[in-house]
This record gives sequence, structure tokens and C-alpha cells, in this order.
Amino acid sequence: MSDNAPEPRPGAEALSLRTGARLWLFLPPRRHGDVRPDRSVSFLELFYDLVYVVLVGQAAHTLAEDFSWRGTATFAVVFGLIWIAWLNGTLFYELHGREDGHTRMLIFVQMLLLVLMAVYVGHADSSDGRTLAALYALLLALLSYQWFSVYRRDLPELRRTPRRYLIVMVAGTVLMAASVPLSTDVRLVVWAVFVAAWCSAECVILIAWRREPSYHVVSDSMVERFGLFIIIVLGEVVFGVVNGLTETERSTLVTTTGLLGLAIGFGFWWNYADLVSRRLPRERGHSLATWIFIHLPMAMAVASAGAGMVGLVEHATDHRTPVAVSWLMGGSVAMMLITTVVLLPALADYDRYPAAYKSVQVALVTAAVVALLVGWSRPAPWLLALILLLLLLATWVFAFARWLSQGSLINERSAA
Repeated sequence: MSDNAPEPRPGAEALSLRTGARLWLFLPPRRHGDVRPDRSVSFLELFYDLVYVVLVGQAAHTLAEDFSWRGTATFAVVFGLIWIAWLNGTLFYELHGREDGHTRMLIFVQMLLLVLMAVYVGHADSSDGRTLAALYALLLALLSYQWFSVYRRDLPELRRTPRRYLIVMVAGTVLMAASVPLSTDVRLVVWAVFVAAWCSAECVILIAWRREPSYHVVSDSMVERFGLFIIIVLGEVVFGVVNGLTETERSTLVTTTGLLGLAIGFGFWWNYADLVSRRLPRERGHSLATWIFIHLPMAMAVASAGAGMVGLVEHATDHRTPVAVSWLMGGSVAMMLITTVVLLPALADYDRYPAAYKSVQVALVTAAVVALLVGWSRPAPWLLALILLLLLLATWVFAFARWLSQGSLINERSAA
């Protein structure tokens, strides 16, 4: 039994095998407003996220082999597609899923499509992109069906927002299907338009929906799922270091550079864990939309840094870091810091400690500017990694000092 499965109630009426199987296999999803704030992340959700480890890994591996502008742009677009798929699957289960056979089978079908997509993600800018587009369109169609199954059960007064969401989902499905026969370059442009348009449209819908929220949707489990995706992309930092050390003749300098690169991943984790994770966002309008959608560039920055680790280690003996690798590493760290700055005001406790948060935001912006300057200056790979690591360490130390000065905030974190 899952941790989220209901416990038998004393005196509950026994069901026949046929009736019980029918209920378990065809139980409809929870409708809007039927939110379970006390639910915990299930084993099924963790299993579902494992597929995204492979998808992100394939995309990052391709970027590690091609640090050109085209390679970076392709990675950004493909990563956007992956994140949108993950967001839809995650939010559907969080808001409407049950511990029943119907939900499980639909998630397993999603996982089958995602695994097939992983085969083609690594060569999305070639003829494999056609198959990837077709599979993605099928995935969107399945997700649209799931959202429609909720819409038709919703109360009439709650249908307006789901209807808008469905329209965008169906339009996205048609657009992705239409990109299948196109040439590679045009197809990539269509994908980029889809990612930008989908995120923009759904962000507007979310803001309008939560302007006057009639019920709560944010829960600890939702926050945990977003944190788990950051953990997924942090895994790419580890993979990048290991791949770089595996493919390079190892020496003290090469190994040291790799370990410094891995420590950058530690810095990412430490800053996210203490500044963002386990902190509930505000329920209203633009705050919730900001909190959700800013995780896209944040996760992308961490994953791209993981891809950059390969080049960093492979060129560890160079006097200067290659231009593309240096900019990728400096830009990734800067993006991680800037997205954190944007995300902080969306947190529910931001107004309780405005002085601490605002000073931390200034420190993060300063560190981001320095990270870009370091990427531009192209020091030796080991020195580049060391400076970026020290920047991440400095921001965390500064934030830690500010939390200490607040007193009560540290007590809250310790109690959690």
C-alpha cells in the first residue's frame, strides 16, 4: 500500500471483488477545489521523476558535446519542452490525482512516451526531431485528455480557468504535431515559439485565476516536487564531472578542477536549500506564477552548468578556459543567482523579513555580475571553478549571517 492510500475505516462495508476493482480502475480524478494539503509525495511520483533524470541527462550530454550558440539554443528549447511536460504531469497528480489504478496506468503511459522521447532528445536538431515532435504531441494529447477529465467534473462556477488551460494545451498539441514535417531549423523555431507562448499564456491564466483565490492549491508536497526537480538537474553536475574525468587523462590538476566543479554543484544546492526549498509561495496571482515559472530558467541554469563541467575538466590543463565553456559556466551561475533574486519576493514569508531578504537580493545580484565578469575574463579552468565556488559560498555566508541577525528565522528553519 502507498503512504497516501486511505486506511480502512472501522466498520466500513466490505465490497465485492468486482465492485472494488471497478472503483479502483475507473475512479475519476479529483476536481478543482478538492485539494489535499496534508498529502505527501508518493513513490509513484518519485518513480515518475526518474524518467526525467534520463531526459535531462540526454539533453545535457548533447550540450556538453556542442558548446556553440546553436547547441546552447537547442538545449534551451529542448529543456523547455521537458520542463513543460514535467510541470503538467506534476501539477495534475498534485491537484487531481488519486492512489488508484486509473491514475497509475495513465502515469505509466506517460512514462512510456517519455522514455521513447529520451531516445531522440539527444539528436533533436536532426531528423530525430520529427519523431520527438510526434511523441511530444502524443504526450500533450494524453495530458489534455487528463485535464479534460477534470474539467467535465468541475462545478460550473469553477470551469472558466480549466477551459482556458485546455485551449492552450490543445493549441500546443496541434502546433507540435504541425512541426513534424518541417525542416530542422524551422522545427526548432516552432518549438521555441511553443515554449515561450505556452509559458506566457499559462502564466497569464494562472495570475487571473489566483487574483481572488477561492481555495488553496499550494501544499508542502508541491514545494517538495519542485525541489526534487532541482535535485534531478543537480545530478547533471555530478555526471558532468564524472564524464569529464573519465574522458580525460587524469592528473592532480585535472582531478582538482573536477572536484572544484563538483563543489559548484554543492553551492547551488546549499543556496537553493536554505533560501528557497521548503518555503511556501504566496497563493495569489503573480507571486504563484513567478514561483512556478522562474523554476524553468533556474533548473536550466543548473543543468547547463552540469554540461559545462565536461568542458571544464577536459580543458583543465589549458592556461585559459575556452570562450564557450567560460561563458557557459559564468552565465549558468549568474542565472541561478538572478532567478533566486526574482523568486524570493514570491515566498510567503518575504514580508516578514524584508530587510534580510532585500539585503540578500543585493548580494545575489552583485555575485551574478561578478560571475559574468569572470566568465568574460576566461581564467584558467581551475581558477574559474574556484572563483565561481567562492561566489556561491559568499552569498550563502552573507544570507546565513542575515538569518542569524533575525533570530526567529533560524529558529523556524531548525524546527523544520
